[in-house]
This record gives sequence, C-alpha cells and structure tokens, in this order.
Amino acid sequence: MKSQLELPIIRETTPDRNHAKGGRSFYFFDFDDNVIHLPTSLYLFEKNSNLQKEVSTREFAQISHLIGNTAPWEKFEIRIDEQTGSFRRFRERDLKLIDRLLLRRQPIYEDLLCALKMADHHWKGPSWDFFWHAVHNSRPLSIITARGHRPESIKEAVTLLVKKKRLSREPNYLSIYPVSHLETRTILGDHEWMWHTAKLKKAAIHFSVESAFRLYGFNPAHRFGMSDDDPANIKLIIEAMQELKAIYPKNSFFVIDTQNGQLVKQEVFMDSVKNAEPFGYAQLNLFE
Repeated sequence: MKSQLELPIIRETTPDRNHAKGGRSFYFFDFDDNVIHLPTSLYLFEKNSNLQKEVSTREFAQISHLIGNTAPWEKFEIRIDEQTGSFRRFRERDLKLIDRLLLRRQPIYEDLLCALKMADHHWKGPSWDFFWHAVHNSRPLSIITARGHRPESIKEAVTLLVKKKRLSREPNYLSIYPVSHLETRTILGDHEWMWHTAKLKKAAIHFSVESAFRLYGFNPAHRFGMSDDDPANIKLIIEAMQELKAIYPKNSFFVIDTQNGQLVKQEVFMDSVKNAEPFGYAQLNLFE
C-alpha cells in the first residue's frame, strides 16, 4: 500500500507568527535520526586485517567509546578514508564512468530510497512533522548535518521525498552545511580540517543566521531554532545561540532536543536556557 501524502488534513499554508511585523521563522535541522532514520551503515575494521564489521548508526553510538579498547571491540578500529573507510556511506562517493552508466547514486540517495520502502514509522524521525511543516509553508530552512556529501547531493535526496509525495514541494533553502564535506569545513573556518562535528555545527549556525539577515533583511521579529538528537551537538548549539543572542538581543532563539525520540523545546537567552511551553506533534509551529 502506498503511503498517503503527508498530513492530508492540513493542506493550507499558514503565515509566520510575526509576519505582520515582517518577521520570519528560520528552521535549522540536523538530518539523520532527527528528520529521517536512514539505514546507513558504518564499518569497523579488524586492526590486523581488512576484515570489516557492519554496524548501524544506533549501535555505533552505543559502542564508539569501546572501539579499540574494550571487549568485544578491542580488536577493531575506525578508518577515515573517504572512499573505503568506516564512514564511506556518509561521504560523497567518487562515481566512476561505469557507475554513471549504471545510474548509481550517492549513498544518501540510495539509503533514502531504501528507507521509503518501509513503513512510515520506521523512517520518520522525531522532527519529521516539523520539517514537513517548514517545507510546506516555505519557511527558510537550513540542513546542518554531520554527513560529508556535497550540498547538491543532499538536495537531490530531499527532491526524492518530493517525487515520492512525502513532501508537498521543494524546500525554501537558506543553506545546507554537510560539515564533514571538506569544502564545507573550509568555508566554516576549519582550514586544517581538525574541528569536531559539534564545533562545525556551531559555526554553521552562525553562518546560517548571518545568511538569514543578509537575504531577508535584519528584523528583530525574526525567530531561529534548530533541532538535533546528539547531546554534544545540543550543548554547542546552545552556546552558538547564546553568542547570537548577545549580538541580536531582540531576536528569539530556540533549541529542540530530540535525543532518544523525545521533544524538548527550550528558549535560549544570553545567560540561561528555559523550557518553552510543552508541545507535541500536533503543535507544528516549532519555532513560531
């Protein structure tokens, strides 16, 4: 049975909360396990051979601190090579001529196509409904992901959601920052390619907010928020927004913590973070 078009009851678009003041709501999203659960595998290597063990992202999150140190993972290691290493399906594949002739796609596209064959509850992440709402209402949005694909490859995968009628239209992109993509890292200021993911995401938030003001004009009624499922990322997202709040004290900044499938909305101030009103999936105006 084919899935129905998302949220069929709510078809009309709604204006921004502060539209009368010229304000816009800007949505920033982590992608994996936040918007969508993708069946993207990682690969661990036996230290003294090329034997590989495939693990899921969820399993990797649970065992990453054990790899190379503690049984049964002490004999394994992570290899960094973009094309053959542990994270190769999270990176841009170097497609050869034969790959193009066979119409092969980037791993994110292949994995999303595979995910969409499953029931909705398998692939929809905790922020899916908010992502859908932002797209349907043409809210300016940014995708800030740990993946290392080119931004164009991220767009191509999202277009698949439109073709499969999971999204009603193409997103109104503000920016796309796949922070493990080497060119993107350089743009964000990591010229030596040494920063960790959370620091890169922090920089991407700064860049995205500045892009919002540059493209849509400065307005104290603009509102900004980001959802992410990683505790380390949440910490630096809050730091980034506190820095931005100090620069733009009249604007509102929010963080949505979706770790373990929860939904915790907090408003960020210069010296504190306060829980916002309780909400659930029915409240689609995530940052509005």
